[in-house]
Amino acid sequence: MSTSQLAQERIAALQERVNQLKPRLDTIRAELDKVVVGQRYMIDRLLIGLLADGHLLLEGVPGLAKTTAVKTLAQALHTTFSRVQFTPDLLPADVIGTQIYDPRQGSFSTRRGPVFANLLLADEINRAPAKVQSALLEAMQERQVTIGEATYPLPRPFFVLATQNPIEQEGTYPLPEAQVDRFLMKLRVGYPSRDEEREILRRATQAEQVVEAVWSGQELLAAQQLTKELWMEDVVADYIVDLVMATRHPERLSPELARAIQFGASPRATLALASCARAHALINGRAFVTPDNVKAIGPDVLRHRVLLTYEAEADDLDADRVIKQVFERVKTP
Repeated sequence: MSTSQLAQERIAALQERVNQLKPRLDTIRAELDKVVVGQRYMIDRLLIGLLADGHLLLEGVPGLAKTTAVKTLAQALHTTFSRVQFTPDLLPADVIGTQIYDPRQGSFSTRRGPVFANLLLADEINRAPAKVQSALLEAMQERQVTIGEATYPLPRPFFVLATQNPIEQEGTYPLPEAQVDRFLMKLRVGYPSRDEEREILRRATQAEQVVEAVWSGQELLAAQQLTKELWMEDVVADYIVDLVMATRHPERLSPELARAIQFGASPRATLALASCARAHALINGRAFVTPDNVKAIGPDVLRHRVLLTYEAEADDLDADRVIKQVFERVKTP
């Protein structure tokens, strides 16, 4: 049997599993639609983050249903949920936990923090100082927390879904670059359309919808495993590598990009592009990845990983515009 025939058989077997999972994904969408009006882009990316087993950073002005969407997603899952409201006076121990001395026993006991949950909502994460933000680093990357001299594994699955207000707003602190890179995607949440705004107004006078838990943690882990198995041709994998390499060597594309990009994306971006492209294919009912899947999630994966020069900022260039130029100049297979 030829290699192409083996590939076709494997894709066909994967497609059957994808077809079985697709209605289950629709049940989560239905629960989110009970509460969140519109915001299809944000909901799709939340599902992609779940399937790709990565943390998400949602950025937008207050009042765009970022926190509501994350809370509703937690309610739709048979998993544990914690929320931390980040404030300027928050301490690292308030997030990960601490050791408490018991004078009667003459020993220390460990009090675990809210990070010990399947889904952690870090609300307005850029309202807290850098030392508190950095307390999440080990948990996000290693899926474990060190309290005192002991290390504790976090439950599986484990997601950090963080919201933040734009940096230019008062009372915010920029996230450390090392922590930003640990977010699988950075989403920019926009305003609803006129019709969606009208629907929000209509729902405000109605009884609150009850969100049902429709997925278990084990079902989610199985969906994540299926996502990892989706078929990706070598030409698509090469396309992903070419995109990341283009951000590191922009002079090969154009002098304008060379002046705009200071530092390109890390290898973590390559892995994130591949996993998110697979998840994007899955939520669209396909068992194989195409270049269009890569293009669809590319800006979300790269916008917080490509650092611009001062010249680019002076010219009012943002990361999205630069990334768009990279995609336009890298040949699509």
